[in-house]
Amino acid sequence: MRSVDEQLARVIAAAVRPAPVRVAISESQGLLCAEEVVAERALPGFDQAAVDGYAVRSVDVQAANDEPVQLPVVGEIAAGSRQPRRLQPGQAVRVATGAPLPTLADAVVPLGFTDGHPAKVTVRRPVPSAGYVRRTGEDVQTGDVAVRRGATIGAAQVGLLAAVGRNKVLVHPRPRVSVVSVGEELVDVDRTPGQGQVYDVNSYALAAAARDAGAEVSRVGIQSADPRRLREVVEGRLLLSEIVVIAGGVGGVIGDEVRAALADLGDVDPTRVAMHPGSVQGFGRLGPDAVPTFLLPANPMSALVVFEVLVRPLIRAALGKRNPYRRAVSARLLSPLTSTKGRRGYLRGQLLRDADSGEYLVQPLGTSGSHLLASLAEANCLVVVDEDVTDVVVGEEVLVSFLAQKS
Repeated sequence: MRSVDEQLARVIAAAVRPAPVRVAISESQGLLCAEEVVAERALPGFDQAAVDGYAVRSVDVQAANDEPVQLPVVGEIAAGSRQPRRLQPGQAVRVATGAPLPTLADAVVPLGFTDGHPAKVTVRRPVPSAGYVRRTGEDVQTGDVAVRRGATIGAAQVGLLAAVGRNKVLVHPRPRVSVVSVGEELVDVDRTPGQGQVYDVNSYALAAAARDAGAEVSRVGIQSADPRRLREVVEGRLLLSEIVVIAGGVGGVIGDEVRAALADLGDVDPTRVAMHPGSVQGFGRLGPDAVPTFLLPANPMSALVVFEVLVRPLIRAALGKRNPYRRAVSARLLSPLTSTKGRRGYLRGQLLRDADSGEYLVQPLGTSGSHLLASLAEANCLVVVDEDVTDVVVGEEVLVSFLAQKS
């Protein structure tokens, strides 16, 4: 049996990051920036009012420390105004937040420091030079790097790209993942299963898991195990994918048929990996581009666990993530659990946090049965049990790996 670490090393070594593409900034969220975005203009691009108030020369209101200062209001400037205006000594101009400052003005007196009079304003408090003013280039100077290569583009980065006038950005795209289900017993969810038939759970669940990991997903759905037909389908997907996942393609007669279908496309190594659930699986690289291809168990729970442990890190690595693995912490066990000897256990759990001590606690869910999908839906973590451990008692610390956080 191959160890999990050995199998994972083989998988990660196959990671290939898709070539960068230029996309609209509205489509870039969640991707890694593939260029140094240099600002071609300052941000802000002009001196502007930071608050509603009166643009003044700061020297004209210094005396307001001792007694109120009155200044004639000689105009008003709205945000977006393109009409230049010059301020004379001893004057004030009413300005809105974001409005350009008139020439000679070096400060804004907030409305709350004044009586708000529209013609002759009384200023009750002084302001320093540059007070309540957004200076040109205060945020970003011309020539500054606004978004760095390798940065994950989130809402703030999208906003900054827009602020410096970029409508497109070079990014590392999402790896394309194709998900195929194989099995004569499968029917799609819009049909009623007959005797001996079951719904195709895997193509839906695994497609969702791949999407959650950050991939662009094609759910191919149910395919026949007929070698000729399956070969045609997989060969077509290899041209359109960075990763191919085939569920139900290991073990028994169907496993032989799947391997026969793929034999001409490359080498997929069916093996037992020392993990539970999901020990029977396969991995290889197919087609002229050596596309990483997984054979996962037919059982949905096992397939999802294998995906979490092996496929998800490959997707994250292909995205360019420095650490492709889930966060893991130590937690104290609230109920005893058992694991299979000689295999690393990935058991379902509910991770909690003690309100007083801040200590992590974990409650195992269900039994170790590999068919129990409902308990995985309730889990927010996997309890990881070493290969040489079979029984873990209450109060003992275990390693837990986070799953997607529930809202």
